[in-house]
Amino acid sequence: MTTETNPGAGTLRTPRLLLRPWLPSDLEPFAALNADPQVMEHFPAVLSREESDAFATASNEAISRQGWGRWALEVIETGEFIGFTGLHRPTFEAPFMPATEIAWRLGRRSWGQGYATEAARAALGFAFDHLGLDEVVSFTATVNLRSSAVMRRLGMTHDPAGDFDHPALPPGHRLRRHVLYRLSATDWRERYGAQAAARHTGAGTDA
Repeated sequence: MTTETNPGAGTLRTPRLLLRPWLPSDLEPFAALNADPQVMEHFPAVLSREESDAFATASNEAISRQGWGRWALEVIETGEFIGFTGLHRPTFEAPFMPATEIAWRLGRRSWGQGYATEAARAALGFAFDHLGLDEVVSFTATVNLRSSAVMRRLGMTHDPAGDFDHPALPPGHRLRRHVLYRLSATDWRERYGAQAAARHTGAGTDA
């Protein structure tokens, strides 16, 4: 898979997807996605419109500031906004912190088409080949088998010793226990080889 990168514009492009800064027109479909109980099944609660807009705004500010972050996802063929995928530095306390995570959230209509995996691979390529990171992590509630499957498809490895109780959730909460997956730059390059080396040709809830 070839990924075109334009760091100055904060965008990545895959064969089917554009990872880009957020647009005002993304806010309504993103709010609908975040209000969907099935999409948010493995999060503590659905988001209000205000919470959803705040997430998008914070994500866009990060992209504007540093050229990367949690990108809005657009299907190139249709121009449809389908969710987000990208890189983030969490601020909660955990043994594996500080770290950069790869994360995604897609609307139900876009599940089962490989979009999360395709977009996340592009973001990982950017993390290792452009940002020069040594490692990227991902984590999710233990019961979120769909996201764990995406992590494995990306070549990430489960680190049982790193599994943790999320500090934002109270003891006994069904989502408190989280699994931790890791991917090193070395493993990334061994897995993708020449694809990773040739990835950049520009200026630079589920698969």
